[in-house]
Amino acid sequence: MALPQLPIEKRQHMSAAAMRTYPNIANDWGLKEQEAALLLGVPESTYRRWRKQPTTARLDVNQLERMSLILGIYKALQILLPRADAADSWLRRPNRNPLFAGQSPLDRLRSGLVQDLYVVRQHLDTARGGGHA
Repeated sequence: MALPQLPIEKRQHMSAAAMRTYPNIANDWGLKEQEAALLLGVPESTYRRWRKQPTTARLDVNQLERMSLILGIYKALQILLPRADAADSWLRRPNRNPLFAGQSPLDRLRSGLVQDLYVVRQHLDTARGGGHA
């Protein structure tokens, strides 16, 4: 994805759309504001400002990548676990898969590292292909 070459207007539009959607996902997942900011890779004050005024959001390439991964995780959970309560609580439930070592996927995401978003996304994509989350 060649995000750095995106025209500024396109990036602004994508940022505003992301910040209209992401707080709803964070709410569905029961994330605290601090956790939502951490997953997005921004300070809490920035997350709060963008949440209140999505049109002011200016996500950089890293934050757009994180948003893409978060949206992918959300979508995969909705497909794998069609009951909203099951999909939304999956991140908080302890998981015996070696990737999570008995901890919840959210515990892994709390590292704040983008590669942990990749791991969770890849795990769910693999589960969609035939395994189980």
